[in-house]
Amino acid sequence: MQGAHAHPFAALGPERVLDAIDATGLRTDGRLLALNSYENRVYQAGLDEGGFVVAKFYRPERWSDAAILEEHDFTRALAAAEIPVVPPIVLPDGATLAHSAGFRVAVFERRGGRSPELDDPAVLAWIGRFIGRIHAQGKERCFAHRLTLDIATWGEGPAAFVLDSPHLPIELRSAYREASAAALDGVRAAFDRAGEVARLALHGDCHPGNVLWTDAGPHFVDFDDACMGPAIQDLWMLLSGERGEMTRQLGHLMSGYEDFADFNPRETQLIEALRTLRLIHHAAWLARRWDDPAFPAAFPWFATQAWWQEHIGHLREQVPCMAQTWHF
Repeated sequence: MQGAHAHPFAALGPERVLDAIDATGLRTDGRLLALNSYENRVYQAGLDEGGFVVAKFYRPERWSDAAILEEHDFTRALAAAEIPVVPPIVLPDGATLAHSAGFRVAVFERRGGRSPELDDPAVLAWIGRFIGRIHAQGKERCFAHRLTLDIATWGEGPAAFVLDSPHLPIELRSAYREASAAALDGVRAAFDRAGEVARLALHGDCHPGNVLWTDAGPHFVDFDDACMGPAIQDLWMLLSGERGEMTRQLGHLMSGYEDFADFNPRETQLIEALRTLRLIHHAAWLARRWDDPAFPAAFPWFATQAWWQEHIGHLREQVPCMAQTWHF
């Protein structure tokens, strides 16, 4: 893509990627592989000295340098506490964030892994122990430059953006307005039912794809969405199935989690509310990013009326789910 309307990532060709990594003081050998990522651009690069690193090029204008450095400081503190995360490498100049041709770049060790077996109680307890350790550290810090997970930021703002977006079919605007309003009412009621809950520094996007498993156990990757929020945010995305099954899974997570951190059981009332906020936020995220050529290629269904009808249906289904009280 060239010209005045080209997306900033269009300028990120292989030579520029390798030059940016070389400029940090590392020396690449020309091997380069683009990894699966949409919000940022992520590449595996070979080094002259052998081995590989992973370079993340942050999406321009999404985070400030200060917000990125808070993410880096958090993951480095977790690694120093021997919690299995993948922090950025300290570059030869002593920094963890580099600047190159208008891009912010961080470099990480390459660490592989497989999806965890979340139907195994022992695996859930093991993951729970490490999330508990992450949260024990998270309770000791308060992000100054990153977001707080709340209804306005994750729900009301994104819903308003979707309503004003050209991607929402005009014939479905009324249905979306009604469904999103009812869903947000349900979210507010769930938060009221939970009462005052503590906010701590979180991973923020702890879905199974960001928990990689090896014979040594789990390690956690991609703290790009680290934020302040309730502890349950880092737990509910590991649950699946019917309510009874999710309750059992949460119990297995808690059997490890509570070895290292206290858990307020009232936070379970937020599980379906947080799921609803994620649904609303995800639709707005796609709409905001549609000018990035990677998004139409990866999510072609987003531009269809069928997807929006399904999305509206999911929001409606969440309303009675949020009204049910969790017993844990």
